[in-house]
Amino acid sequence: MMHGDNAPIEPALLKSLTDFLSFRGPDAREVCLDGAVGMGHTLLRATYEAKTERQPASLEGRYRIVADARLDAREELIDELKRAKRNLCSNAADCDLILQAYAAWGTPCIDRLRGDFSFALWDARHKQLFCARDHFGIKPFYYAQLGGVFLCSNTLNCIRLHPNVKGELNEPAVGDFLLFGLNCDNATTVFRDIQRLPPAHSLTVSSRGMQVKCYWAPPTDGRIRYAKPQEYVENFDSIFEKAVADRLRTERAGILLSGGLDSSSVAVVAKELSARNAFAAKIRGYTHVYESLIPDRDGDFAREVGKFLGIPLKFIVMDDVQLFERWDDPESTWPEPLDSPFPTAISDACRDISADCRVLFSGEGSDNLMDFQMWPYVRDLRRRSEWRQLFTDVANYLWARPFPWRGIHVRAMRLVAKDPDHPVYPPWLAPDFVRRAHLAERWKEQAKLPKSWKAHPIHPRGYGSLSLPQWTHLFEQEDPGVTGHPVETRYPFLDLRMVNFLLAIPPFPWFFKKALLREAMAGRLPERVRTRPKTPVQGDPVRAQIERTGSAKLETMPFTPELDRYIERSALAVPHAKMNAAQLTVSLRPYCLNIWLQSARRIGYNIRAEARNG
Repeated sequence: MMHGDNAPIEPALLKSLTDFLSFRGPDAREVCLDGAVGMGHTLLRATYEAKTERQPASLEGRYRIVADARLDAREELIDELKRAKRNLCSNAADCDLILQAYAAWGTPCIDRLRGDFSFALWDARHKQLFCARDHFGIKPFYYAQLGGVFLCSNTLNCIRLHPNVKGELNEPAVGDFLLFGLNCDNATTVFRDIQRLPPAHSLTVSSRGMQVKCYWAPPTDGRIRYAKPQEYVENFDSIFEKAVADRLRTERAGILLSGGLDSSSVAVVAKELSARNAFAAKIRGYTHVYESLIPDRDGDFAREVGKFLGIPLKFIVMDDVQLFERWDDPESTWPEPLDSPFPTAISDACRDISADCRVLFSGEGSDNLMDFQMWPYVRDLRRRSEWRQLFTDVANYLWARPFPWRGIHVRAMRLVAKDPDHPVYPPWLAPDFVRRAHLAERWKEQAKLPKSWKAHPIHPRGYGSLSLPQWTHLFEQEDPGVTGHPVETRYPFLDLRMVNFLLAIPPFPWFFKKALLREAMAGRLPERVRTRPKTPVQGDPVRAQIERTGSAKLETMPFTPELDRYIERSALAVPHAKMNAAQLTVSLRPYCLNIWLQSARRIGYNIRAEARNG
């Protein structure tokens, strides 16, 4: 919290804001006042180095920081800092390394940081607040500039706690939610007063005003070519091991183990590292399964992986989760609307996992980065006149490629408008709202691929997908600020070293059916899992649950009058089992928004009352 007019921070208000965060940091709670700047932090010890960590942290009586940070490549950063004549120990907490980096290099220090982080750093000499969010936005960062008051936090509802923050909604964000299921603008939130710092951006606040700056974009010029095919596998394996190791600096870790190739590969490397490390982390798998609601074989494959690797496994059974279960429970609240009829299931799973561990690994990212495209690669080879490689790779690809039955089928279904995954424009949007928020234009705009996707010469789709707002949405939905339970999710495939490597190697043969990952896992996974093709969920749990229990709950659910600003209730169709997946998703969004509006208004009142009471 920072007052631009140099007015002192109210201690009771700062303490109230900090106390609110105790659910995500149960190990320590501290506040720090420095005139017109106040900082509060609650600590979750989730790395070995955090055992002696204290925040807000300070350095040289000049710098102070609050951070939600886990750094990669610590050894390299420490070596650079020592060359810059900075005095520090090898087991320094990650927040202290960020302080040292800023002291050594100033704001350009952000170019040397790797990992998952969001932080706010006060430079007392320059009267400057420097903030940053990591490259992919894994750690949230929200802020509000309200006249002479600047607020920031990794928890949206914490900012709402300040009495100056109003509850007016940001209509374009509401419109995005109703159209697409999420806010597609990474710079805003659903609240007009509260902004979101986009991934790979820094923010500086000083007497000169506020400046937001992008400090990184995925590279387009990387080019890695090895003489021997095995070198690709060996170097991938080395980077993958470093990515997992940097995220395994903890005593106990969970893995979201679906039984697919990606999460199983993470489990392999984590288990191997743990076996070699003197401070071995205890590893456990967690698998979401359906036993009767829909066909589901993930449990069988996950069980096989767990037995093969010697990892205990816990099944999270989803069959009995009801649509909008406990929707009116005042404890079930979400900072922003969720496009899911099963929101409490997410929180319940995180609660159970948090009883075992504080770190949870995910295999997300592999599908995007290894998204196979042949013809951009062919065009690049032709442009470079690499004819021998071109003819060899094209011949091998045509030999290995199966006849594209599925692609032809999908195109045919789209021509007759029967593709169940094809987006559906909501028929129940209020005409005045459509005009106010320019939703028709927004719908057309999002249907087009941005020109920036074509910036990468051989991996345009994988490169472009890294900038999708769905990533920010995913990371924030799995953050403790949303789930309400202190579990950090970590994503080894989104390690910066891994991203740089995968964007620089040829897609064929390495991304064709994920050959690179399958080769790296040879002999390390059961063959049935290692060779398992990408398998989507066989069935729609939402439709199956409606078939089982009906829609009576939705028909009797009370609507808040505020919903009439956005939808025409007379045009709503109660979801039913004959709808396809896209139709069901769209038909449920008004109910999702209705429930969120009621909880947001209820919580907003309580939060501001608490703030006034100090």
